[in-house]
Amino acid sequence: MTTSLNVPPIAPGKLPLIGHAMPLLKDRLAFIQRLRTHGPIVRITVGPKTVTVVNSAELIQKMLTSQADEFTKGLLFEKLKLFGEDALPVAEGKPHLRRRRMMQPAFHRKQIAGYVNTMRDTVEPYITGWHEGTPLDLKTEMQLMTQGVVMSALFSSTPERKPALTILHSVDTVFTTALQRALMPISALERLPIRRNRKAQAAGSALRTAVTDIITEHRARPGAYDDIVSLLLTAQDDTGATLSDDEILSEVTGLLAAGSETTAVVLAWLFHELGRNPDLERQLHEEVDSVLAEGPLTAERIPRLAFTRRLVSETLRLYSPAWLVTRQAISAVKLGEFSLPAGSDVIWSAYALHRDPDLYPDPLRFDPDRWLPERPQPPKGAFIPFGSGKRMCMGDAFAWTEATIITALVASRWRLRPTPGTAVRPVGAITTHPSSLHMVPEARQHANTGNAR
Repeated sequence: MTTSLNVPPIAPGKLPLIGHAMPLLKDRLAFIQRLRTHGPIVRITVGPKTVTVVNSAELIQKMLTSQADEFTKGLLFEKLKLFGEDALPVAEGKPHLRRRRMMQPAFHRKQIAGYVNTMRDTVEPYITGWHEGTPLDLKTEMQLMTQGVVMSALFSSTPERKPALTILHSVDTVFTTALQRALMPISALERLPIRRNRKAQAAGSALRTAVTDIITEHRARPGAYDDIVSLLLTAQDDTGATLSDDEILSEVTGLLAAGSETTAVVLAWLFHELGRNPDLERQLHEEVDSVLAEGPLTAERIPRLAFTRRLVSETLRLYSPAWLVTRQAISAVKLGEFSLPAGSDVIWSAYALHRDPDLYPDPLRFDPDRWLPERPQPPKGAFIPFGSGKRMCMGDAFAWTEATIITALVASRWRLRPTPGTAVRPVGAITTHPSSLHMVPEARQHANTGNAR
């Protein structure tokens, strides 16, 4: 006697041979959002491959928390092993637990508070280097700025603009390659000596080379630095073992990549929205001017930037960088009312979740006041910009602090004006980034704290 399994339905629109490839290629963000209208879990096909899409906030939360041990990180993270086999972002099982425990002290909230001055001092030269009236490629500028912040915290140094751009392009190449390989998982193509593969290998090598000498310097002068690499050099697991240079290299490379790209695109979107909403821009300027009138931005003053924090929250909601996150079922698993076979590839989208009208009133409206404590808040699991459960991004507090500081410091000196005649749309690449975002800096006339007028 056999029992029929309740498998998720196939989403409408499947075509012979190619499945749902056409809408996925045409506008993947719109497609992934439309899938939410077809139920809590649906299946799509891309050529011969079937992928399960989890739409329900409740089921996503279960997959990330109470049922987390039934899933690995899945295809996208497997392809990101260009950073290293057991680097924290891609590690599984016991290696993941060991690395997380060893790295946790570097991202403790008290440690983050100690990074505030470093973040502020790193950011200010970037924004003072802008020229009034000269258009900025805002995504690139924010990437360079956040990369500089991460590098300052990681190993007490920031590169000049040209080598910084080399690192930035290498990060973009590695991430883009991982996404391409996840969307078209044909292992044989990854081994061919074609230009795309050679470029990915070169980018991975460039990233590793960029930090190798710095780790060697830290080894040679262990007492000369107070940064994340210093903490990793002394971190021990339960047996007293420390990380090897190669392990530290993998972690630093992964942190450098993940810590710069995601925060940068959030900040680009934030200033895009401010450029379209002068009332919100005015509120931000009033708050920032009030706080910075008392002195430089410090860890003690950051909690007073409540409106700034709500701007960051709303940007993380409306433009969540995580439009695609993967998992894979280790064995047969029951998720809600549905059964998934062992090896099932699963995806979910924070971008689509955060725009669900059943969870957020008027979801496409940029409204930072929806995060006021007196307003109704979304249900548990409906706002997860950094994931949830034991695999939640360990750098969430770092990212919140970094984004708040950069927003405040830019707003203290500049207004960023949109360039006329350009349409900006979200693009689902490795993150949800703007298609093209050029903005013109306009110096503020009444900025406080000694900033340029």
